[in-house]
Amino acid sequence: MKIIELLTGIRTPLTNEEASILQMFTESDVIIKADLGPREQLLANNLVTKDVLKRTKNSEGKITFVKKIR
Repeated sequence: MKIIELLTGIRTPLTNEEASILQMFTESDVIIKADLGPREQLLANNLVTKDVLKRTKNSEGKITFVKKIR
């Protein structure tokens, strides 16, 4: 498990799997949902619930995830 700090200053725990999804954002600022596998999509949605990622729809109609923490 890892602990991260949200922009609001609150610390929240992440599982190792969720932390590996967060590691994907070191290479790119935006990740397209269709590029993720089913398990990775579930973990990304968990991170949206924890307020770590932001889910948006881009101009092409694709769902994307953007990192919301420092």
